[in-house]
Amino acid sequence: MKEKGNRTGRALRLSARRYIQLISAVLYNCNIKGFAEGTIFKGATKGLCAPGLNCYSCPGAVAACPLGSLQSALLSSKYKVPYYILGTLLLFGLFLGRAICGFLCPFGLLQELLDRIPTKKIKKNRVTRLLSKLKYIVLAVFVVIIPLVKLVPGFCKFICPAGTLEGGIPLALGNKDIRALLGALFSWKVFVLAAVLLACLFCYRAFCRFLCPLGALYSFFNPISFFGLRVDKSKCTNCGVCVRSCKMDVTRVCGGECIQCGECIGKCPEKAISFGYKGPGVKSDACAAQKNQN
Repeated sequence: MKEKGNRTGRALRLSARRYIQLISAVLYNCNIKGFAEGTIFKGATKGLCAPGLNCYSCPGAVAACPLGSLQSALLSSKYKVPYYILGTLLLFGLFLGRAICGFLCPFGLLQELLDRIPTKKIKKNRVTRLLSKLKYIVLAVFVVIIPLVKLVPGFCKFICPAGTLEGGIPLALGNKDIRALLGALFSWKVFVLAAVLLACLFCYRAFCRFLCPLGALYSFFNPISFFGLRVDKSKCTNCGVCVRSCKMDVTRVCGGECIQCGECIGKCPEKAISFGYKGPGVKSDACAAQKNQN
């Protein structure tokens, strides 16, 4: 009976997370008129950043993408310090860290839905853990260095699959003038998108794990975010079940690779993991070092 209750509780937690993901995706892209007309919303809210990865050019988007805004700010950084976007990212990071990836990212939701398609899955291993470092290189090169040196938004222009899926393709389908301008670069972006979506069929949240620079940026805040997973060290036995059962390339709960989805809460035999406030004034071992690997 107790085991059945644990399974039910875990199902309810996951269901709640899925609802939050769906609601976030709808709220980010509620300009339905834009999809019908093939136009970009330019209202007052477009000056604000959504927490998750969501393309500014998506016809339905009512807010800006934090990565796109950061690159645009760096393009003009020789003239002024981008206080707004830096402050916004700092605020998002300090409050939620990579819980944004687990709860508030539409492209993360898409990847999880693709993972549900029955295919032979690649289990995490030393190679995937090594590849998970690639996103930090993408962050440094395409989000920071290329905008500063080449004066182009490197990640948005050459890689971002979310931008192609949410912005490029819908705008091309809905606007013949835009279709006439498409060339080799758009073909490359479609190829990148197809490769990412294909990878997600066989590898859980492949883009998040290996390429997403926003996840890399938020990962720096995971250990110090105000809200997220907490580990009660008085209960934790360092059995490593949480790490082994996680589909991400984590080495510890709430470490840099943890998206704080909470699936490990139901897996912990000691009930040592919980989700809640872990900021100033709270004595907790927010990032316990469960180092046991597969």
